Amino acid sequence: MIRPGSRGFALIAATLTCAACGSGAAPLPDPPVVRSRDGLAEMTLTATRATDGRHAFAFDGQDVAPTIRIAPGDTLRIHYVNALPPAAPRAILAAPMNMSNLHFHGLSVSPDRPADDVLEMMAMPGEALDYRVAIPRHHLPGLHWYHTHPHGESHQQVLDGMSAALIVEGIEAYAPQVRGLRERVLVIRASDIEHDPHAAAARARVEVDRASCGESHDPVERVFTINGVLRPEIAMAPGERQFWRIVNAAADRYVDIAIPDQRFEVVAYDGQPIADHDPAHPTRLVDHVLVPPAGRVEAIVTAPARGGRSVFRTRCVDTGPDGDPNPAMVLADIATAKGAATPATSATVVSRPAPPSRLIDAQPLEREPPAFTLVFSEDRRGFYINGLKFTADAAPMVRAKVGTYQHWLVVNDSRELHPMHIHQVHFLAFRENGQAIADPRWLDTVNVSAGGSVDVLMDFTDPVIRGMSVFHCHLLNHEDKGMMAKILFE
Repeated sequence: MIRPGSRGFALIAATLTCAACGSGAAPLPDPPVVRSRDGLAEMTLTATRATDGRHAFAFDGQDVAPTIRIAPGDTLRIHYVNALPPAAPRAILAAPMNMSNLHFHGLSVSPDRPADDVLEMMAMPGEALDYRVAIPRHHLPGLHWYHTHPHGESHQQVLDGMSAALIVEGIEAYAPQVRGLRERVLVIRASDIEHDPHAAAARARVEVDRASCGESHDPVERVFTINGVLRPEIAMAPGERQFWRIVNAAADRYVDIAIPDQRFEVVAYDGQPIADHDPAHPTRLVDHVLVPPAGRVEAIVTAPARGGRSVFRTRCVDTGPDGDPNPAMVLADIATAKGAATPATSATVVSRPAPPSRLIDAQPLEREPPAFTLVFSEDRRGFYINGLKFTADAAPMVRAKVGTYQHWLVVNDSRELHPMHIHQVHFLAFRENGQAIADPRWLDTVNVSAGGSVDVLMDFTDPVIRGMSVFHCHLLNHEDKGMMAKILFE
């Protein structure tokens, strides 16, 4: 929520008072960066409560979490301190406990302590956790992100902005066309303005489209920011090509990104270089990309040859009859002018050839009946997977034999869109609503339409991934209310 006194509120107020100053847009800021050196990336990160009551990450004296950049084979160490205030006596069962932890979304790493464990690693106020995440040498390069994942409280913490980008270096080996380009890391978040006194001005600032593309006519309660700024300005020189690495870090909103009269040259989805599985066609030229909560897209963007202004925007997303409104709005201004070119990429070039592409013959596996069917459902009492709400003491709902692929059918038995996410692994989404997908993608989060289904081929072949993990809906308010289950990699 953007509250009076908060950083988000101040940015909106500053933007509105400068509406007559050119575009009124603040330059797109670059988050701080933590890099691996000599095989190690390390930092101290603190969960804290800002003066306005907002949950926040504190790092190096600021409330802006760093982008982590790490090479395959290196190790990430984080000392995570929970400095949130102790919870008040729980007169109301739903009162927050202010517990917290971290999830390294998209990384193919161990789900066991001290790595990407969201089940057992939990810090109550005044406690700390020490994470040690070993990035395998064979790990694919790409964009991921990290965020808090305390079941029951993840939605509010991520909504408040407790997240940041995480990049595994080396994308140039799969997409040499990005080498030397100016790189932009864009963390898109959805800020809650339901009770903000400047809500109307914020909606006007991002030009919220009042036309609905779905059945929901509820008031718009979220506006998008990029790197913490409402409608920033992205500078480009005429004809300049930039490499944009975009993560939808919203707790419960979708973006369908587009730039009028431009196309994205996509090189990776969800941290998976397209060239890894399709070396003959390593990029995709698309007019827009629907990015669910937690999804990522990495693409080359080319500025118009002539100077001028354009916008980076999200189109309206139909979330189903019972879904929340997800209208079109402007995410950022693009200012194109001579001399606007910015320094070349800040990426660390990893000097290693791309490993052989992992070509598999998926068709025989796709023809097999599903080994597991996952059903999302909901009612007034909560949200369910296969009729069950998540409990900490539950047995694994499904077991996966390491070294295999497995056909799953994901069914949405509800009236709203759900994004299905599984920790640690990626999957090939190859069929939607019973029909073959024209351009199947390797993902870790996939949209399942209201009343629809998606067939996916789970990749359980990585020997590093053993132990108990989870899969869930990545509308985090749904996950908090039960739409999560365990999986045992064995």
